[in-house]
Formats: sequence, C-alpha cells, structure tokens
Amino acid sequence: MQNIYRKGIIFLVMVEWEKKQLMIQNEGLVLLYLYTPMCGTCQVAKRMLTVIDELLPSIVIHSVNLNYFPNEAKELEIESVPCLLIYNDGKEMERVYAFQSVSYLHELIKQYVH
Repeated sequence: MQNIYRKGIIFLVMVEWEKKQLMIQNEGLVLLYLYTPMCGTCQVAKRMLTVIDELLPSIVIHSVNLNYFPNEAKELEIESVPCLLIYNDGKEMERVYAFQSVSYLHELIKQYVH
C-alpha cells in the first residue's frame, strides 16, 4: 500500500492487490473514516472531517475506501457508510454513523486527544 497525504488525511492507494489488508495500530489514537466513493453523504462527512483536521492538527484521520476492503468491513461489522471509528491503544472507543455537525465531531474526538 502507498499512502498519499492531503491535508492530514491519508488516502490509501492499493499497490499490491494480493496483500491488501487493513491494520489497526495498537498504540495511540487512530481515527478511521470509512466511505465509498459514490456515497453522497460520505462526501459531506469528508468535508466535515477536513474542518476537524484543521481544528485538531495533532490527529491523523485515515480514510479507507471500503470497496477495497469488503472482508474487513464484514469483520468490523460496518453497518453503513460513512462511518468513523475511533481507536485508542487498539481498543474501539467510538463508532459514529451520524455525522451530526462539525462541533459534535470536534467535541467527540477532542476528548481522546492528550
């Protein structure tokens, strides 16, 4: 996999199709934004997360196109997109499907930033 950085969001580009795998870090704060490209609501959520990225520059939000990770989506029991998974030290802390507002997301994420 190759990571392409744009405004603090990592876009995963698949290079080795046989070895594609989604790995969740066991240390620190990890945010996974799960989406599909044709999802209109996902585009709105992405814009909201861009604002969050500006407000909380110390965090990194990993964007994951679930079209490339269908097995992992099943394993993680993802019900719909967009979805934001917040992990702290490898443990899932939050699972957000309703991106209510930028202020809601900001307050939610800020509680895990040390």
